[in-house]
Amino acid sequence: MSVEPVEQVKRSTGMPVVTTLAAAATYYSVAPGIRLNVRSGPGTGYPIVRTLSEGARVAIHCQTPGTRVTGPYGTTTIWDNIASGQYISDAYVNTGSDGYIRPRCS
Repeated sequence: MSVEPVEQVKRSTGMPVVTTLAAAATYYSVAPGIRLNVRSGPGTGYPIVRTLSEGARVAIHCQTPGTRVTGPYGTTTIWDNIASGQYISDAYVNTGSDGYIRPRCS
């Protein structure tokens, strides 16, 4: 996934300052003490592509329904897309909500 500039403004020096979508991203904490498996799709049947370390924080790009999972933050079928082809169960992410907080993945 690439990050494209969304706005360009001039500083008082006349030099452009580039603002990106990445700079505006909100990051959410993974449950304390958890090394979380990241999967290639929204479910426990998808292959593990990597593991997040303890104390990880993630930006959620979109969310989609998938396998029901129980974790520190409840039981849910919501899966968070954190990068292209990378999903984690929302049951392990402190979003402050039991529902969707980002748009559905297309």
